[in-house]
Amino acid sequence: MNSISTFDITKYPLLDILKEIKIGRIQLPDFQRDWVWDDAHVRRLLASISLAYPIGAVMMLQQGNQRVQFKPRPIDGVNTPEYKAPNLLILDGQQRLTTLFMVLLSQQPVSIEDQKSQNLIKKWYYLDIEKCLDPNIDRRSAIIAIPESKKMRIYTGDLIDCSTLEKEYEAGLFPLSKVFYFSEWRSKYCKYWQYDAQKLELLDTLELQVLKKFEHYQMPVIQLRDSLPKEAVCQVFEDTNTSGCDLNYFDLMSSSYCAEDFSLRDDWKCRENRFQSFKVLRKLRNTDFLQAITLVAGYSRRIEAIKNGWNLDKLPAVACGRSEVLKLSKEEYQTWADPIVRGFEEAARFLYSQKIFDAGDLAYPIQLVALSAIFTVLGERSRSEQVRSAIGRWLWSGMLGEIYTRWQETQAGRDIVEVPNWLAGGSLPSTITQANISVDRLLNIRKRYGAFYQGLAALLRREGAIDLSTGEEINDVIYFEEQINSHHIFPIAWCRKQGIDPKRYNCLVNRTPLSAKTNRQIGSKAPSVYLRELELFGTSARRLDEMLRSHFINPETLRCDDFEAFFAARTRELMDLIGQAIGKSFTADFSVVYSTVSHPQNGIQNGSLISTFVH
Repeated sequence: MNSISTFDITKYPLLDILKEIKIGRIQLPDFQRDWVWDDAHVRRLLASISLAYPIGAVMMLQQGNQRVQFKPRPIDGVNTPEYKAPNLLILDGQQRLTTLFMVLLSQQPVSIEDQKSQNLIKKWYYLDIEKCLDPNIDRRSAIIAIPESKKMRIYTGDLIDCSTLEKEYEAGLFPLSKVFYFSEWRSKYCKYWQYDAQKLELLDTLELQVLKKFEHYQMPVIQLRDSLPKEAVCQVFEDTNTSGCDLNYFDLMSSSYCAEDFSLRDDWKCRENRFQSFKVLRKLRNTDFLQAITLVAGYSRRIEAIKNGWNLDKLPAVACGRSEVLKLSKEEYQTWADPIVRGFEEAARFLYSQKIFDAGDLAYPIQLVALSAIFTVLGERSRSEQVRSAIGRWLWSGMLGEIYTRWQETQAGRDIVEVPNWLAGGSLPSTITQANISVDRLLNIRKRYGAFYQGLAALLRREGAIDLSTGEEINDVIYFEEQINSHHIFPIAWCRKQGIDPKRYNCLVNRTPLSAKTNRQIGSKAPSVYLRELELFGTSARRLDEMLRSHFINPETLRCDDFEAFFAARTRELMDLIGQAIGKSFTADFSVVYSTVSHPQNGIQNGSLISTFVH
């Protein structure tokens, strides 16, 4: 009966593992992080080995399957391994095995991280012979780290000097780099002390009680079979990695492609530099790029299956999650990398037309991935006004409908299939059909971040919102890199004095994008007051009304300090704006905006204003 297990469990002598590391039969996969441990970790590990305590199993991956090859690299401290192609790769246990190799077999000082400066420093590790044999002394305190010079001044002012063998003997310190070369060190030690019986007994005890523990130590090894696919290797690495760092699948793909003589890292660096000329792409990650390629490659496979007459219910699915990305072949990457670059650049151009200029304005980075993949698939067809208008509807539906909040990779897979089909005359994509936005959503958002807020802010910029103090479009202010934030139209201090519910004056209806200068001018004043002050600075009442309307604010409600009429009117205006962007007409009940209508102020009947601007 064939075993269905994907791994074997065994034990190997520590010395055998370290020798295999030295000649290169055991190496690291290139995606492993660099080795850095501090002195405390090193001494704790050495103390455990010297006492024959378990230090946990290590995990290694067989390297026999040509389809699951990863670029290897030697462990730190190995200069020129004899074997360039290893038999095993270390998935878990890198820190422990690197430490043990560097201390016990490399014959070099160990590079460790200094806890105070965070810089790398080099140390030699010694055993204090007498302390090691004292059962009342913690073994870790008997392990001493000495600088590369092998000289160290201790806190008492005494000098520890191990710069020569003779001085090591005098100090009573045994170099751990000689654990597996003990007979040579012992011979010279005995000769130096002229075969003193007491010294020989001390050394015999050290060998028996401590050094033999290193010589006979058995390391538990979990050995993964080479039948495991790449995505399984990735999951196992993350589940068992003791440093708690996630394995970026770009690292895994890079290591895999390098085994096929293609440097994914070098290729990405060239493309990344090209993307930096677009502000909206400045935060684009290498994983985003791989996801976009995966979407287009999956879409291409699906279209090919349709041409070959596959049944619709058996067509290959399209997605860009971890497992799908890890199945991307080097050939598919090379086929689609250049078109995807052009797709991202076309997406940047399109987003600019929608007044989304910077990476920080994007609600969902994954929607940029999907958008770029869509442009790649459409090619020249995306250049028509009709198509770009439809893509705009899809974009705003995704942002304002907060469609990409969950199951992002799955949604991106749906969109790359559904949007081109829709543009070719098919049914509406799910991103648009699912974008059901209610008045409650507009009224309940009070924080200056999130997809809905970012989408609404971008919509106001697209419609030409003007800064009240400078008279410039918000887009022009942003171009010169001045800070634009969401600020209150009816100031907080004024609203508090009027007893207005904080949930209402802090929601998006009472916020709009303005410059810091404008916000300072508004201060805590009543709208009627700060509007008069703006007029005194030279802005005509007519021009000021135009500026307010560019933010979908009715000027009369501000000049009368009528918060309730303003609130009801702007709620309807913003919902109409959202409806136009996503191609839907809202027929929802707007009675919620009447819930806390106060008494008429300044002789204005709230009911008449609400009737004018809401119904």
